[in-house]
Amino acid sequence: MSVKEQLSTNKPVKGTSKAGTQDDVVYAHIFDAILEQRLAPGTKLNEEALGEIFGVSRTVIRRALSRLGHEQIVILRPNRGAVVASPTIDEARQVFLARRIVEQAVTEQAVLHATKEQIEIIRGMVVEEQACFDRGDRGAGIRLSGEFHLQLAKMARNAPLLNFQRSLVSQTSLIIAQYETGGKSHCSFDEHNQLIAAIESGEQAKAVELMMHHLDHIEAKLNLDGEGASDDLHAVFSHLISR
Repeated sequence: MSVKEQLSTNKPVKGTSKAGTQDDVVYAHIFDAILEQRLAPGTKLNEEALGEIFGVSRTVIRRALSRLGHEQIVILRPNRGAVVASPTIDEARQVFLARRIVEQAVTEQAVLHATKEQIEIIRGMVVEEQACFDRGDRGAGIRLSGEFHLQLAKMARNAPLLNFQRSLVSQTSLIIAQYETGGKSHCSFDEHNQLIAAIESGEQAKAVELMMHHLDHIEAKLNLDGEGASDDLHAVFSHLISR
């Protein structure tokens, strides 16, 4: 079944766990393409091309793009269409400042509220993340690195924090796509595991300290004083198009 047929029946798209309304599925695929750095900053998101790729109306595409615009990872330009956001150096620094504030609150609340089940889920994500990088699937590894931080926000049991975190993680992925040097993973498996251990043991101050060190490590890899993302919509979503 092609992605177009699956969208029409609200079934998960082949190779993913995405389901829901057409808006939800289109939004999720574009969100993941940005998070995995397969869509380059500045890429024009042509409504007609995306409608053809996903087999949906331009109204559905506009709703999905509007959601992404609300999260500030897509820029909606009146009469000129949408583009993937392209953060400036100053904006990148602002995002990292915001992340430090949000991540501190998220970490503190995660220590208070995390369940054993959530700890096991996030520990499994780190294992999968490392496996992705080991086999050379950098895009999936980057996405899982971002999802690690989203899972922490879910542990915090605070919907506004989760919404802030989702936007900031996506913006961080765009910043990394533009400014990271060396082509290496921006997250450390050891740092993730150390964070999990501190949260599990209820060491709030230690967990916050580890998180701040982790964010310092990510930012240090950026050039703020490769083969990666693309601006070809059909190439980015080629795995969804029935051959």
